[in-house]
Amino acid sequence: MGHHVLIHGRNSSKLEKITEMLSSLSNTGKIESYKADLSRMANVEDFAKKVAQKHNNLDVLINNAGVFKTFNTLTPDGLDVRFAVNTIAPYLLTKRLLPLMDVFGRIINLSSAAQSAVDLKQLAKYGGLSDMEAYSQSKLAIIMWSSAMARSFKQGPAVIALNPGSLLGTKMVKDGLGIAGSDVSIGAKIVNRTALDNEFSDASGKYFDNDERKFASPHPDGLDLQKCEEIIQTMENILAKISSI
Repeated sequence: MGHHVLIHGRNSSKLEKITEMLSSLSNTGKIESYKADLSRMANVEDFAKKVAQKHNNLDVLINNAGVFKTFNTLTPDGLDVRFAVNTIAPYLLTKRLLPLMDVFGRIINLSSAAQSAVDLKQLAKYGGLSDMEAYSQSKLAIIMWSSAMARSFKQGPAVIALNPGSLLGTKMVKDGLGIAGSDVSIGAKIVNRTALDNEFSDASGKYFDNDERKFASPHPDGLDLQKCEEIIQTMENILAKISSI
């Protein structure tokens, strides 16, 4: 029997097409779609409210949205769009949907092999970073808050950071790097395993590197407990400031 799947996107027509495609597959459960621009924190709040209004429980949350290269890198909230979409939006969405999850739930946060030390000032306010600087910092930051959040839970849900594979043939890789990339099913399969397989049932707080096909150590800052907590605090300050405007 198929799962009840909630999907998200920014484009209504694309959402409609993917909903129809998924619904046509055999043994498919119910498919719901939600439109939201995750570069705007108010949209993230509305998205979470709409999900919570329709559902009492959520088994798995997969934070997969990502931005690398785009024409306008400054968001209306005054943030670098890479930090907004890749780091802060999934944190806010996760916080708002946590009441729907029990201790057996799983939160899967998509990261990358591209990781570099996070400049907290750049996280908090747009500073004109290069595409790769912003992307790699944002992808380490999501690993860091995943680790900190996992430690804050006595039992669960599990919070797992995942590099689904480098240079997969996504639109982001094709447009941002100008290469075809490898088979995207590599990433899809590991996301499915992380969400459902028993091998990940005790993986909370860990980072799985699908390039190496195993749990691995992220950038050293991802193992620094104080720095991980500083990422959380910085994001809380950002969200408090945005909500007060």
